Amino acid sequence: MSGRRPAGDRGQAFPIYVVAVVALLFAALVFFVVGRAAVTRSNAQGAADAAALAAAREARDSLLPGVDLGALKSEDWTKVLRGAFFDPKGACAKAEDFAARNDAKGTCTQDRLRFTVSVKTDDAVGDSVVPGTSGMHGTADATAEIEPQCTVGPSPKPGSSPSQPPPSDGTPAPPDPPGPVTIKCRSGDDIVFDPLHPKPWSTLARSLFKVRLVD
Repeated sequence: MSGRRPAGDRGQAFPIYVVAVVALLFAALVFFVVGRAAVTRSNAQGAADAAALAAAREARDSLLPGVDLGALKSEDWTKVLRGAFFDPKGACAKAEDFAARNDAKGTCTQDRLRFTVSVKTDDAVGDSVVPGTSGMHGTADATAEIEPQCTVGPSPKPGSSPSQPPPSDGTPAPPDPPGPVTIKCRSGDDIVFDPLHPKPWSTLARSLFKVRLVD
């Protein structure tokens, strides 16, 4: 008795194998497209995050024109530490520039100390077997916030900023400049701002404010 399979059975199985192989290939292509879409979306999110942080940092590091830190009194410093004197003029331009560097177009909006950036990638997913996906661009939103970290502390002891002696010609002495300002921060470190030896604002701001992404 022969154990050979009839030729007809082999002929019937062959189309099934072909269909199975085609289905597997199609599934592989679909997974590939999904992967490309995920990468495009990830690129968009990275561009949005970078752009929002760039906007917040630009605003944090820039004071309004004409603000003289050396002439501010203690009550003025309270406003400074709340972010009242930031100059956000160039912040959104910085965000859009960062988005362009990451091959995306960005739109930036400001709400007080928050900067929200929406981006759309320049590149689309590309040709695919999944209808409607070839022209899809990655889109994402991100918001960065400038968070105050410090408050005005107790005034230094009197005498830490000596009075100016009167001029020798007898004219009234000019008013004393504001004395040093003690700033207490969440980190536990105290910062003493000396108006006679001020540090650059961009350096000081990085200790006074934190920039972070928010949900």
